[in-house]
Amino acid sequence: MMKILIIEDDPIIANIYRTRLEKEGFQVEIAADGQTGFYRIHESHPDALLLDLMLPKIDGLQILRKIRAQKAFANLPVIVFTNAYVPNMIHEANKAGANVVFNKAALTPRQIIDALNSTLFPNAPVNQPTGPVTAPAAPVTESAAPVTGPVEPTGQIDTAHPYSNSGHEMQAEAKKPSSSELDAAFQKDLLGSFIQSAPNTLSALRKLLHEFLRSPTDQARLEQLMEMYRKVHSITGNAAVVGLDNIAQMCSAFEALLKELSEKPKNISPSCMRTIAHAVDFLGVLFERGTGPSVLGHPPVEILVVDDEVISRRAIIYALDKAQLKSEGLEDPMAAYKLLGEKRFDLIILDVDMPGMNGFELCTKLRSLPLSQSTPVIFVTSMTDFESRARSSLSGGNDLIAKPFFFIELTVKAFIYVLKGRIAPPQKQVGSAMAF
Repeated sequence: MMKILIIEDDPIIANIYRTRLEKEGFQVEIAADGQTGFYRIHESHPDALLLDLMLPKIDGLQILRKIRAQKAFANLPVIVFTNAYVPNMIHEANKAGANVVFNKAALTPRQIIDALNSTLFPNAPVNQPTGPVTAPAAPVTESAAPVTGPVEPTGQIDTAHPYSNSGHEMQAEAKKPSSSELDAAFQKDLLGSFIQSAPNTLSALRKLLHEFLRSPTDQARLEQLMEMYRKVHSITGNAAVVGLDNIAQMCSAFEALLKELSEKPKNISPSCMRTIAHAVDFLGVLFERGTGPSVLGHPPVEILVVDDEVISRRAIIYALDKAQLKSEGLEDPMAAYKLLGEKRFDLIILDVDMPGMNGFELCTKLRSLPLSQSTPVIFVTSMTDFESRARSSLSGGNDLIAKPFFFIELTVKAFIYVLKGRIAPPQKQVGSAMAF
């Protein structure tokens, strides 16, 4: 029996993976943090490793680099899952020797099983893993494809595939549910549990937000921020496993923002705090109305960015591209006004200080256009005083982000407004503290 070690700090996700893998005939062990996991690799000598890169104590990248430097683990199959919005994480994982890198927000147990079979048994007729993560690395996009070259599994195996049988064993096997039937039943059960637990999950997250916003000291604030990160990290993985793509995509970006701020607490600004509060509140809406099929791909999301500063405009477009949100950039507000009269967008992002027509004026004018009356507008500007915020609202804007901005903060905001616009309007307001 092939032995799999899972290094994953979220016990719910780890047990979901273990349950599904054990049904496939694997022996599974779990380590709850990087340090414990590193020791268990040396003690148990697994045949394959499933590794979350975002771990406490020792992160997954450190573990990967350390084991690849040791001859005993040079060919150990390692499948990693990470957050696609964490800068350079995917590139570094491939460089460190990962065999397959998956975006955790789009990862299912079936993908893990297929990836394990294709790395442990490369000559067996099994499906290749689907959905390896791709991430842009400026200025070009880099695909996080599996590391090239053969992978030699550790330990001895008797057959080309762990589930090969013959004679009466094959007849018995034929009566068992198929892998697709197992996956469907497994996912249905998990989905019910996720939806049932959503109110308690949201309540805990709102409590942490309240404590974070009112923390008396920087240390207390940082502790609440880290706890929020762990909660959202868990939601990301759970939503992906049960197929709730809208929630998984949103939470993947949100957890990356929380992670970045927890590592660089000096960057916690009023703008970031508003974005965090907005994201937590919007999760309540997603739990109620975002549990259907993904709304982000069909038709493709289209965002208009209007900014006369070329560097700022490119930075915004880069942040959106990283989230696979298609955007179009214009420097001339008059040209933007003309385009908005001809084409509908999911979101409009405006600079304020532009020649000929400032952002507030453009926002006021576009609200008279049939195709743009209800399109959400975010101002990205260095003008963040109370008067500017008031003018942004009076002109018809929905939100404002301060320059210089975090790429991931803008990504979170974009997801909020695009998802909100594509999800069917609610029949009633759902316990939300923030008007949408």
